[in-house]
Amino acid sequence: MPKVAIGQYYPGDSPIHKLDPRIKLICSFSFIVLLFLIPSALGYIIAACFVALCVKVSTVPFGFILRGLRAIFILLMFTIMLNIFFMPGEDLLFRFGWISVYMEGIERAAMMGTRLVLLIFSSSLLTLTTPPIDLTGAIEFVLTPLKKIRVPAAEIAMMMTIALRFIPTLVEEMDKIMKAQKARGADFETGGLIKKAKSLIPLLIPLFISAFRRADELAMAMEARCYRPEARRTRMKVHRLTRRDFAALAVVSIFYGAMMLTRLL
Repeated sequence: MPKVAIGQYYPGDSPIHKLDPRIKLICSFSFIVLLFLIPSALGYIIAACFVALCVKVSTVPFGFILRGLRAIFILLMFTIMLNIFFMPGEDLLFRFGWISVYMEGIERAAMMGTRLVLLIFSSSLLTLTTPPIDLTGAIEFVLTPLKKIRVPAAEIAMMMTIALRFIPTLVEEMDKIMKAQKARGADFETGGLIKKAKSLIPLLIPLFISAFRRADELAMAMEARCYRPEARRTRMKVHRLTRRDFAALAVVSIFYGAMMLTRLL
């Protein structure tokens, strides 16, 4: 099983799976923007309830989405510790040498940690419930207005989709390389933080070689199928908005309105 959820597609027949991919992409992007505008804990509670509801309706196992946090665990811990120990404030909790911990720092760390977790959950839910080809079409649709200023929307959409799809592939490749190195006597677990970081250097060269090889094979496969980015295409499956999409927009608007209301209050 892949160790990350972002970039994977989890087949299903839930209402979220059946939604128009353009609606899901716009709602996901709007949710990410709103996360940076929420100023209070109440807003994050509403956002967490919204994400939990979406996960429940999608029928995607919670543990499968939780697996996506492994990729940012170090970043998450670093962000939390940075805010706890270096965030100034007025309500001092305790002081240990030159390190001072304030209540404002703990509150800020909780908000930043919750924001990162919700970002990963919402992004994972988008890719888990949307096939890659549909996601490519949705991204191209959103970027269509930029074609007037000669922005290659189709090429950008294809690159973004391929990048998302390659995340779990590269993680699996790194896991295979690490197991092969361990079988040859490499040690990645003992020693301090600096030693562990240095021990990961031998993994980078074979990982980069593997990534370039896969990219070259993908480019050759696309050329063999006469793929031309500038060519105009039709789609076998044309998405049209239905009552289900408008109902989903209404529910999303209620949650987003409640999140913005906490900012006004």
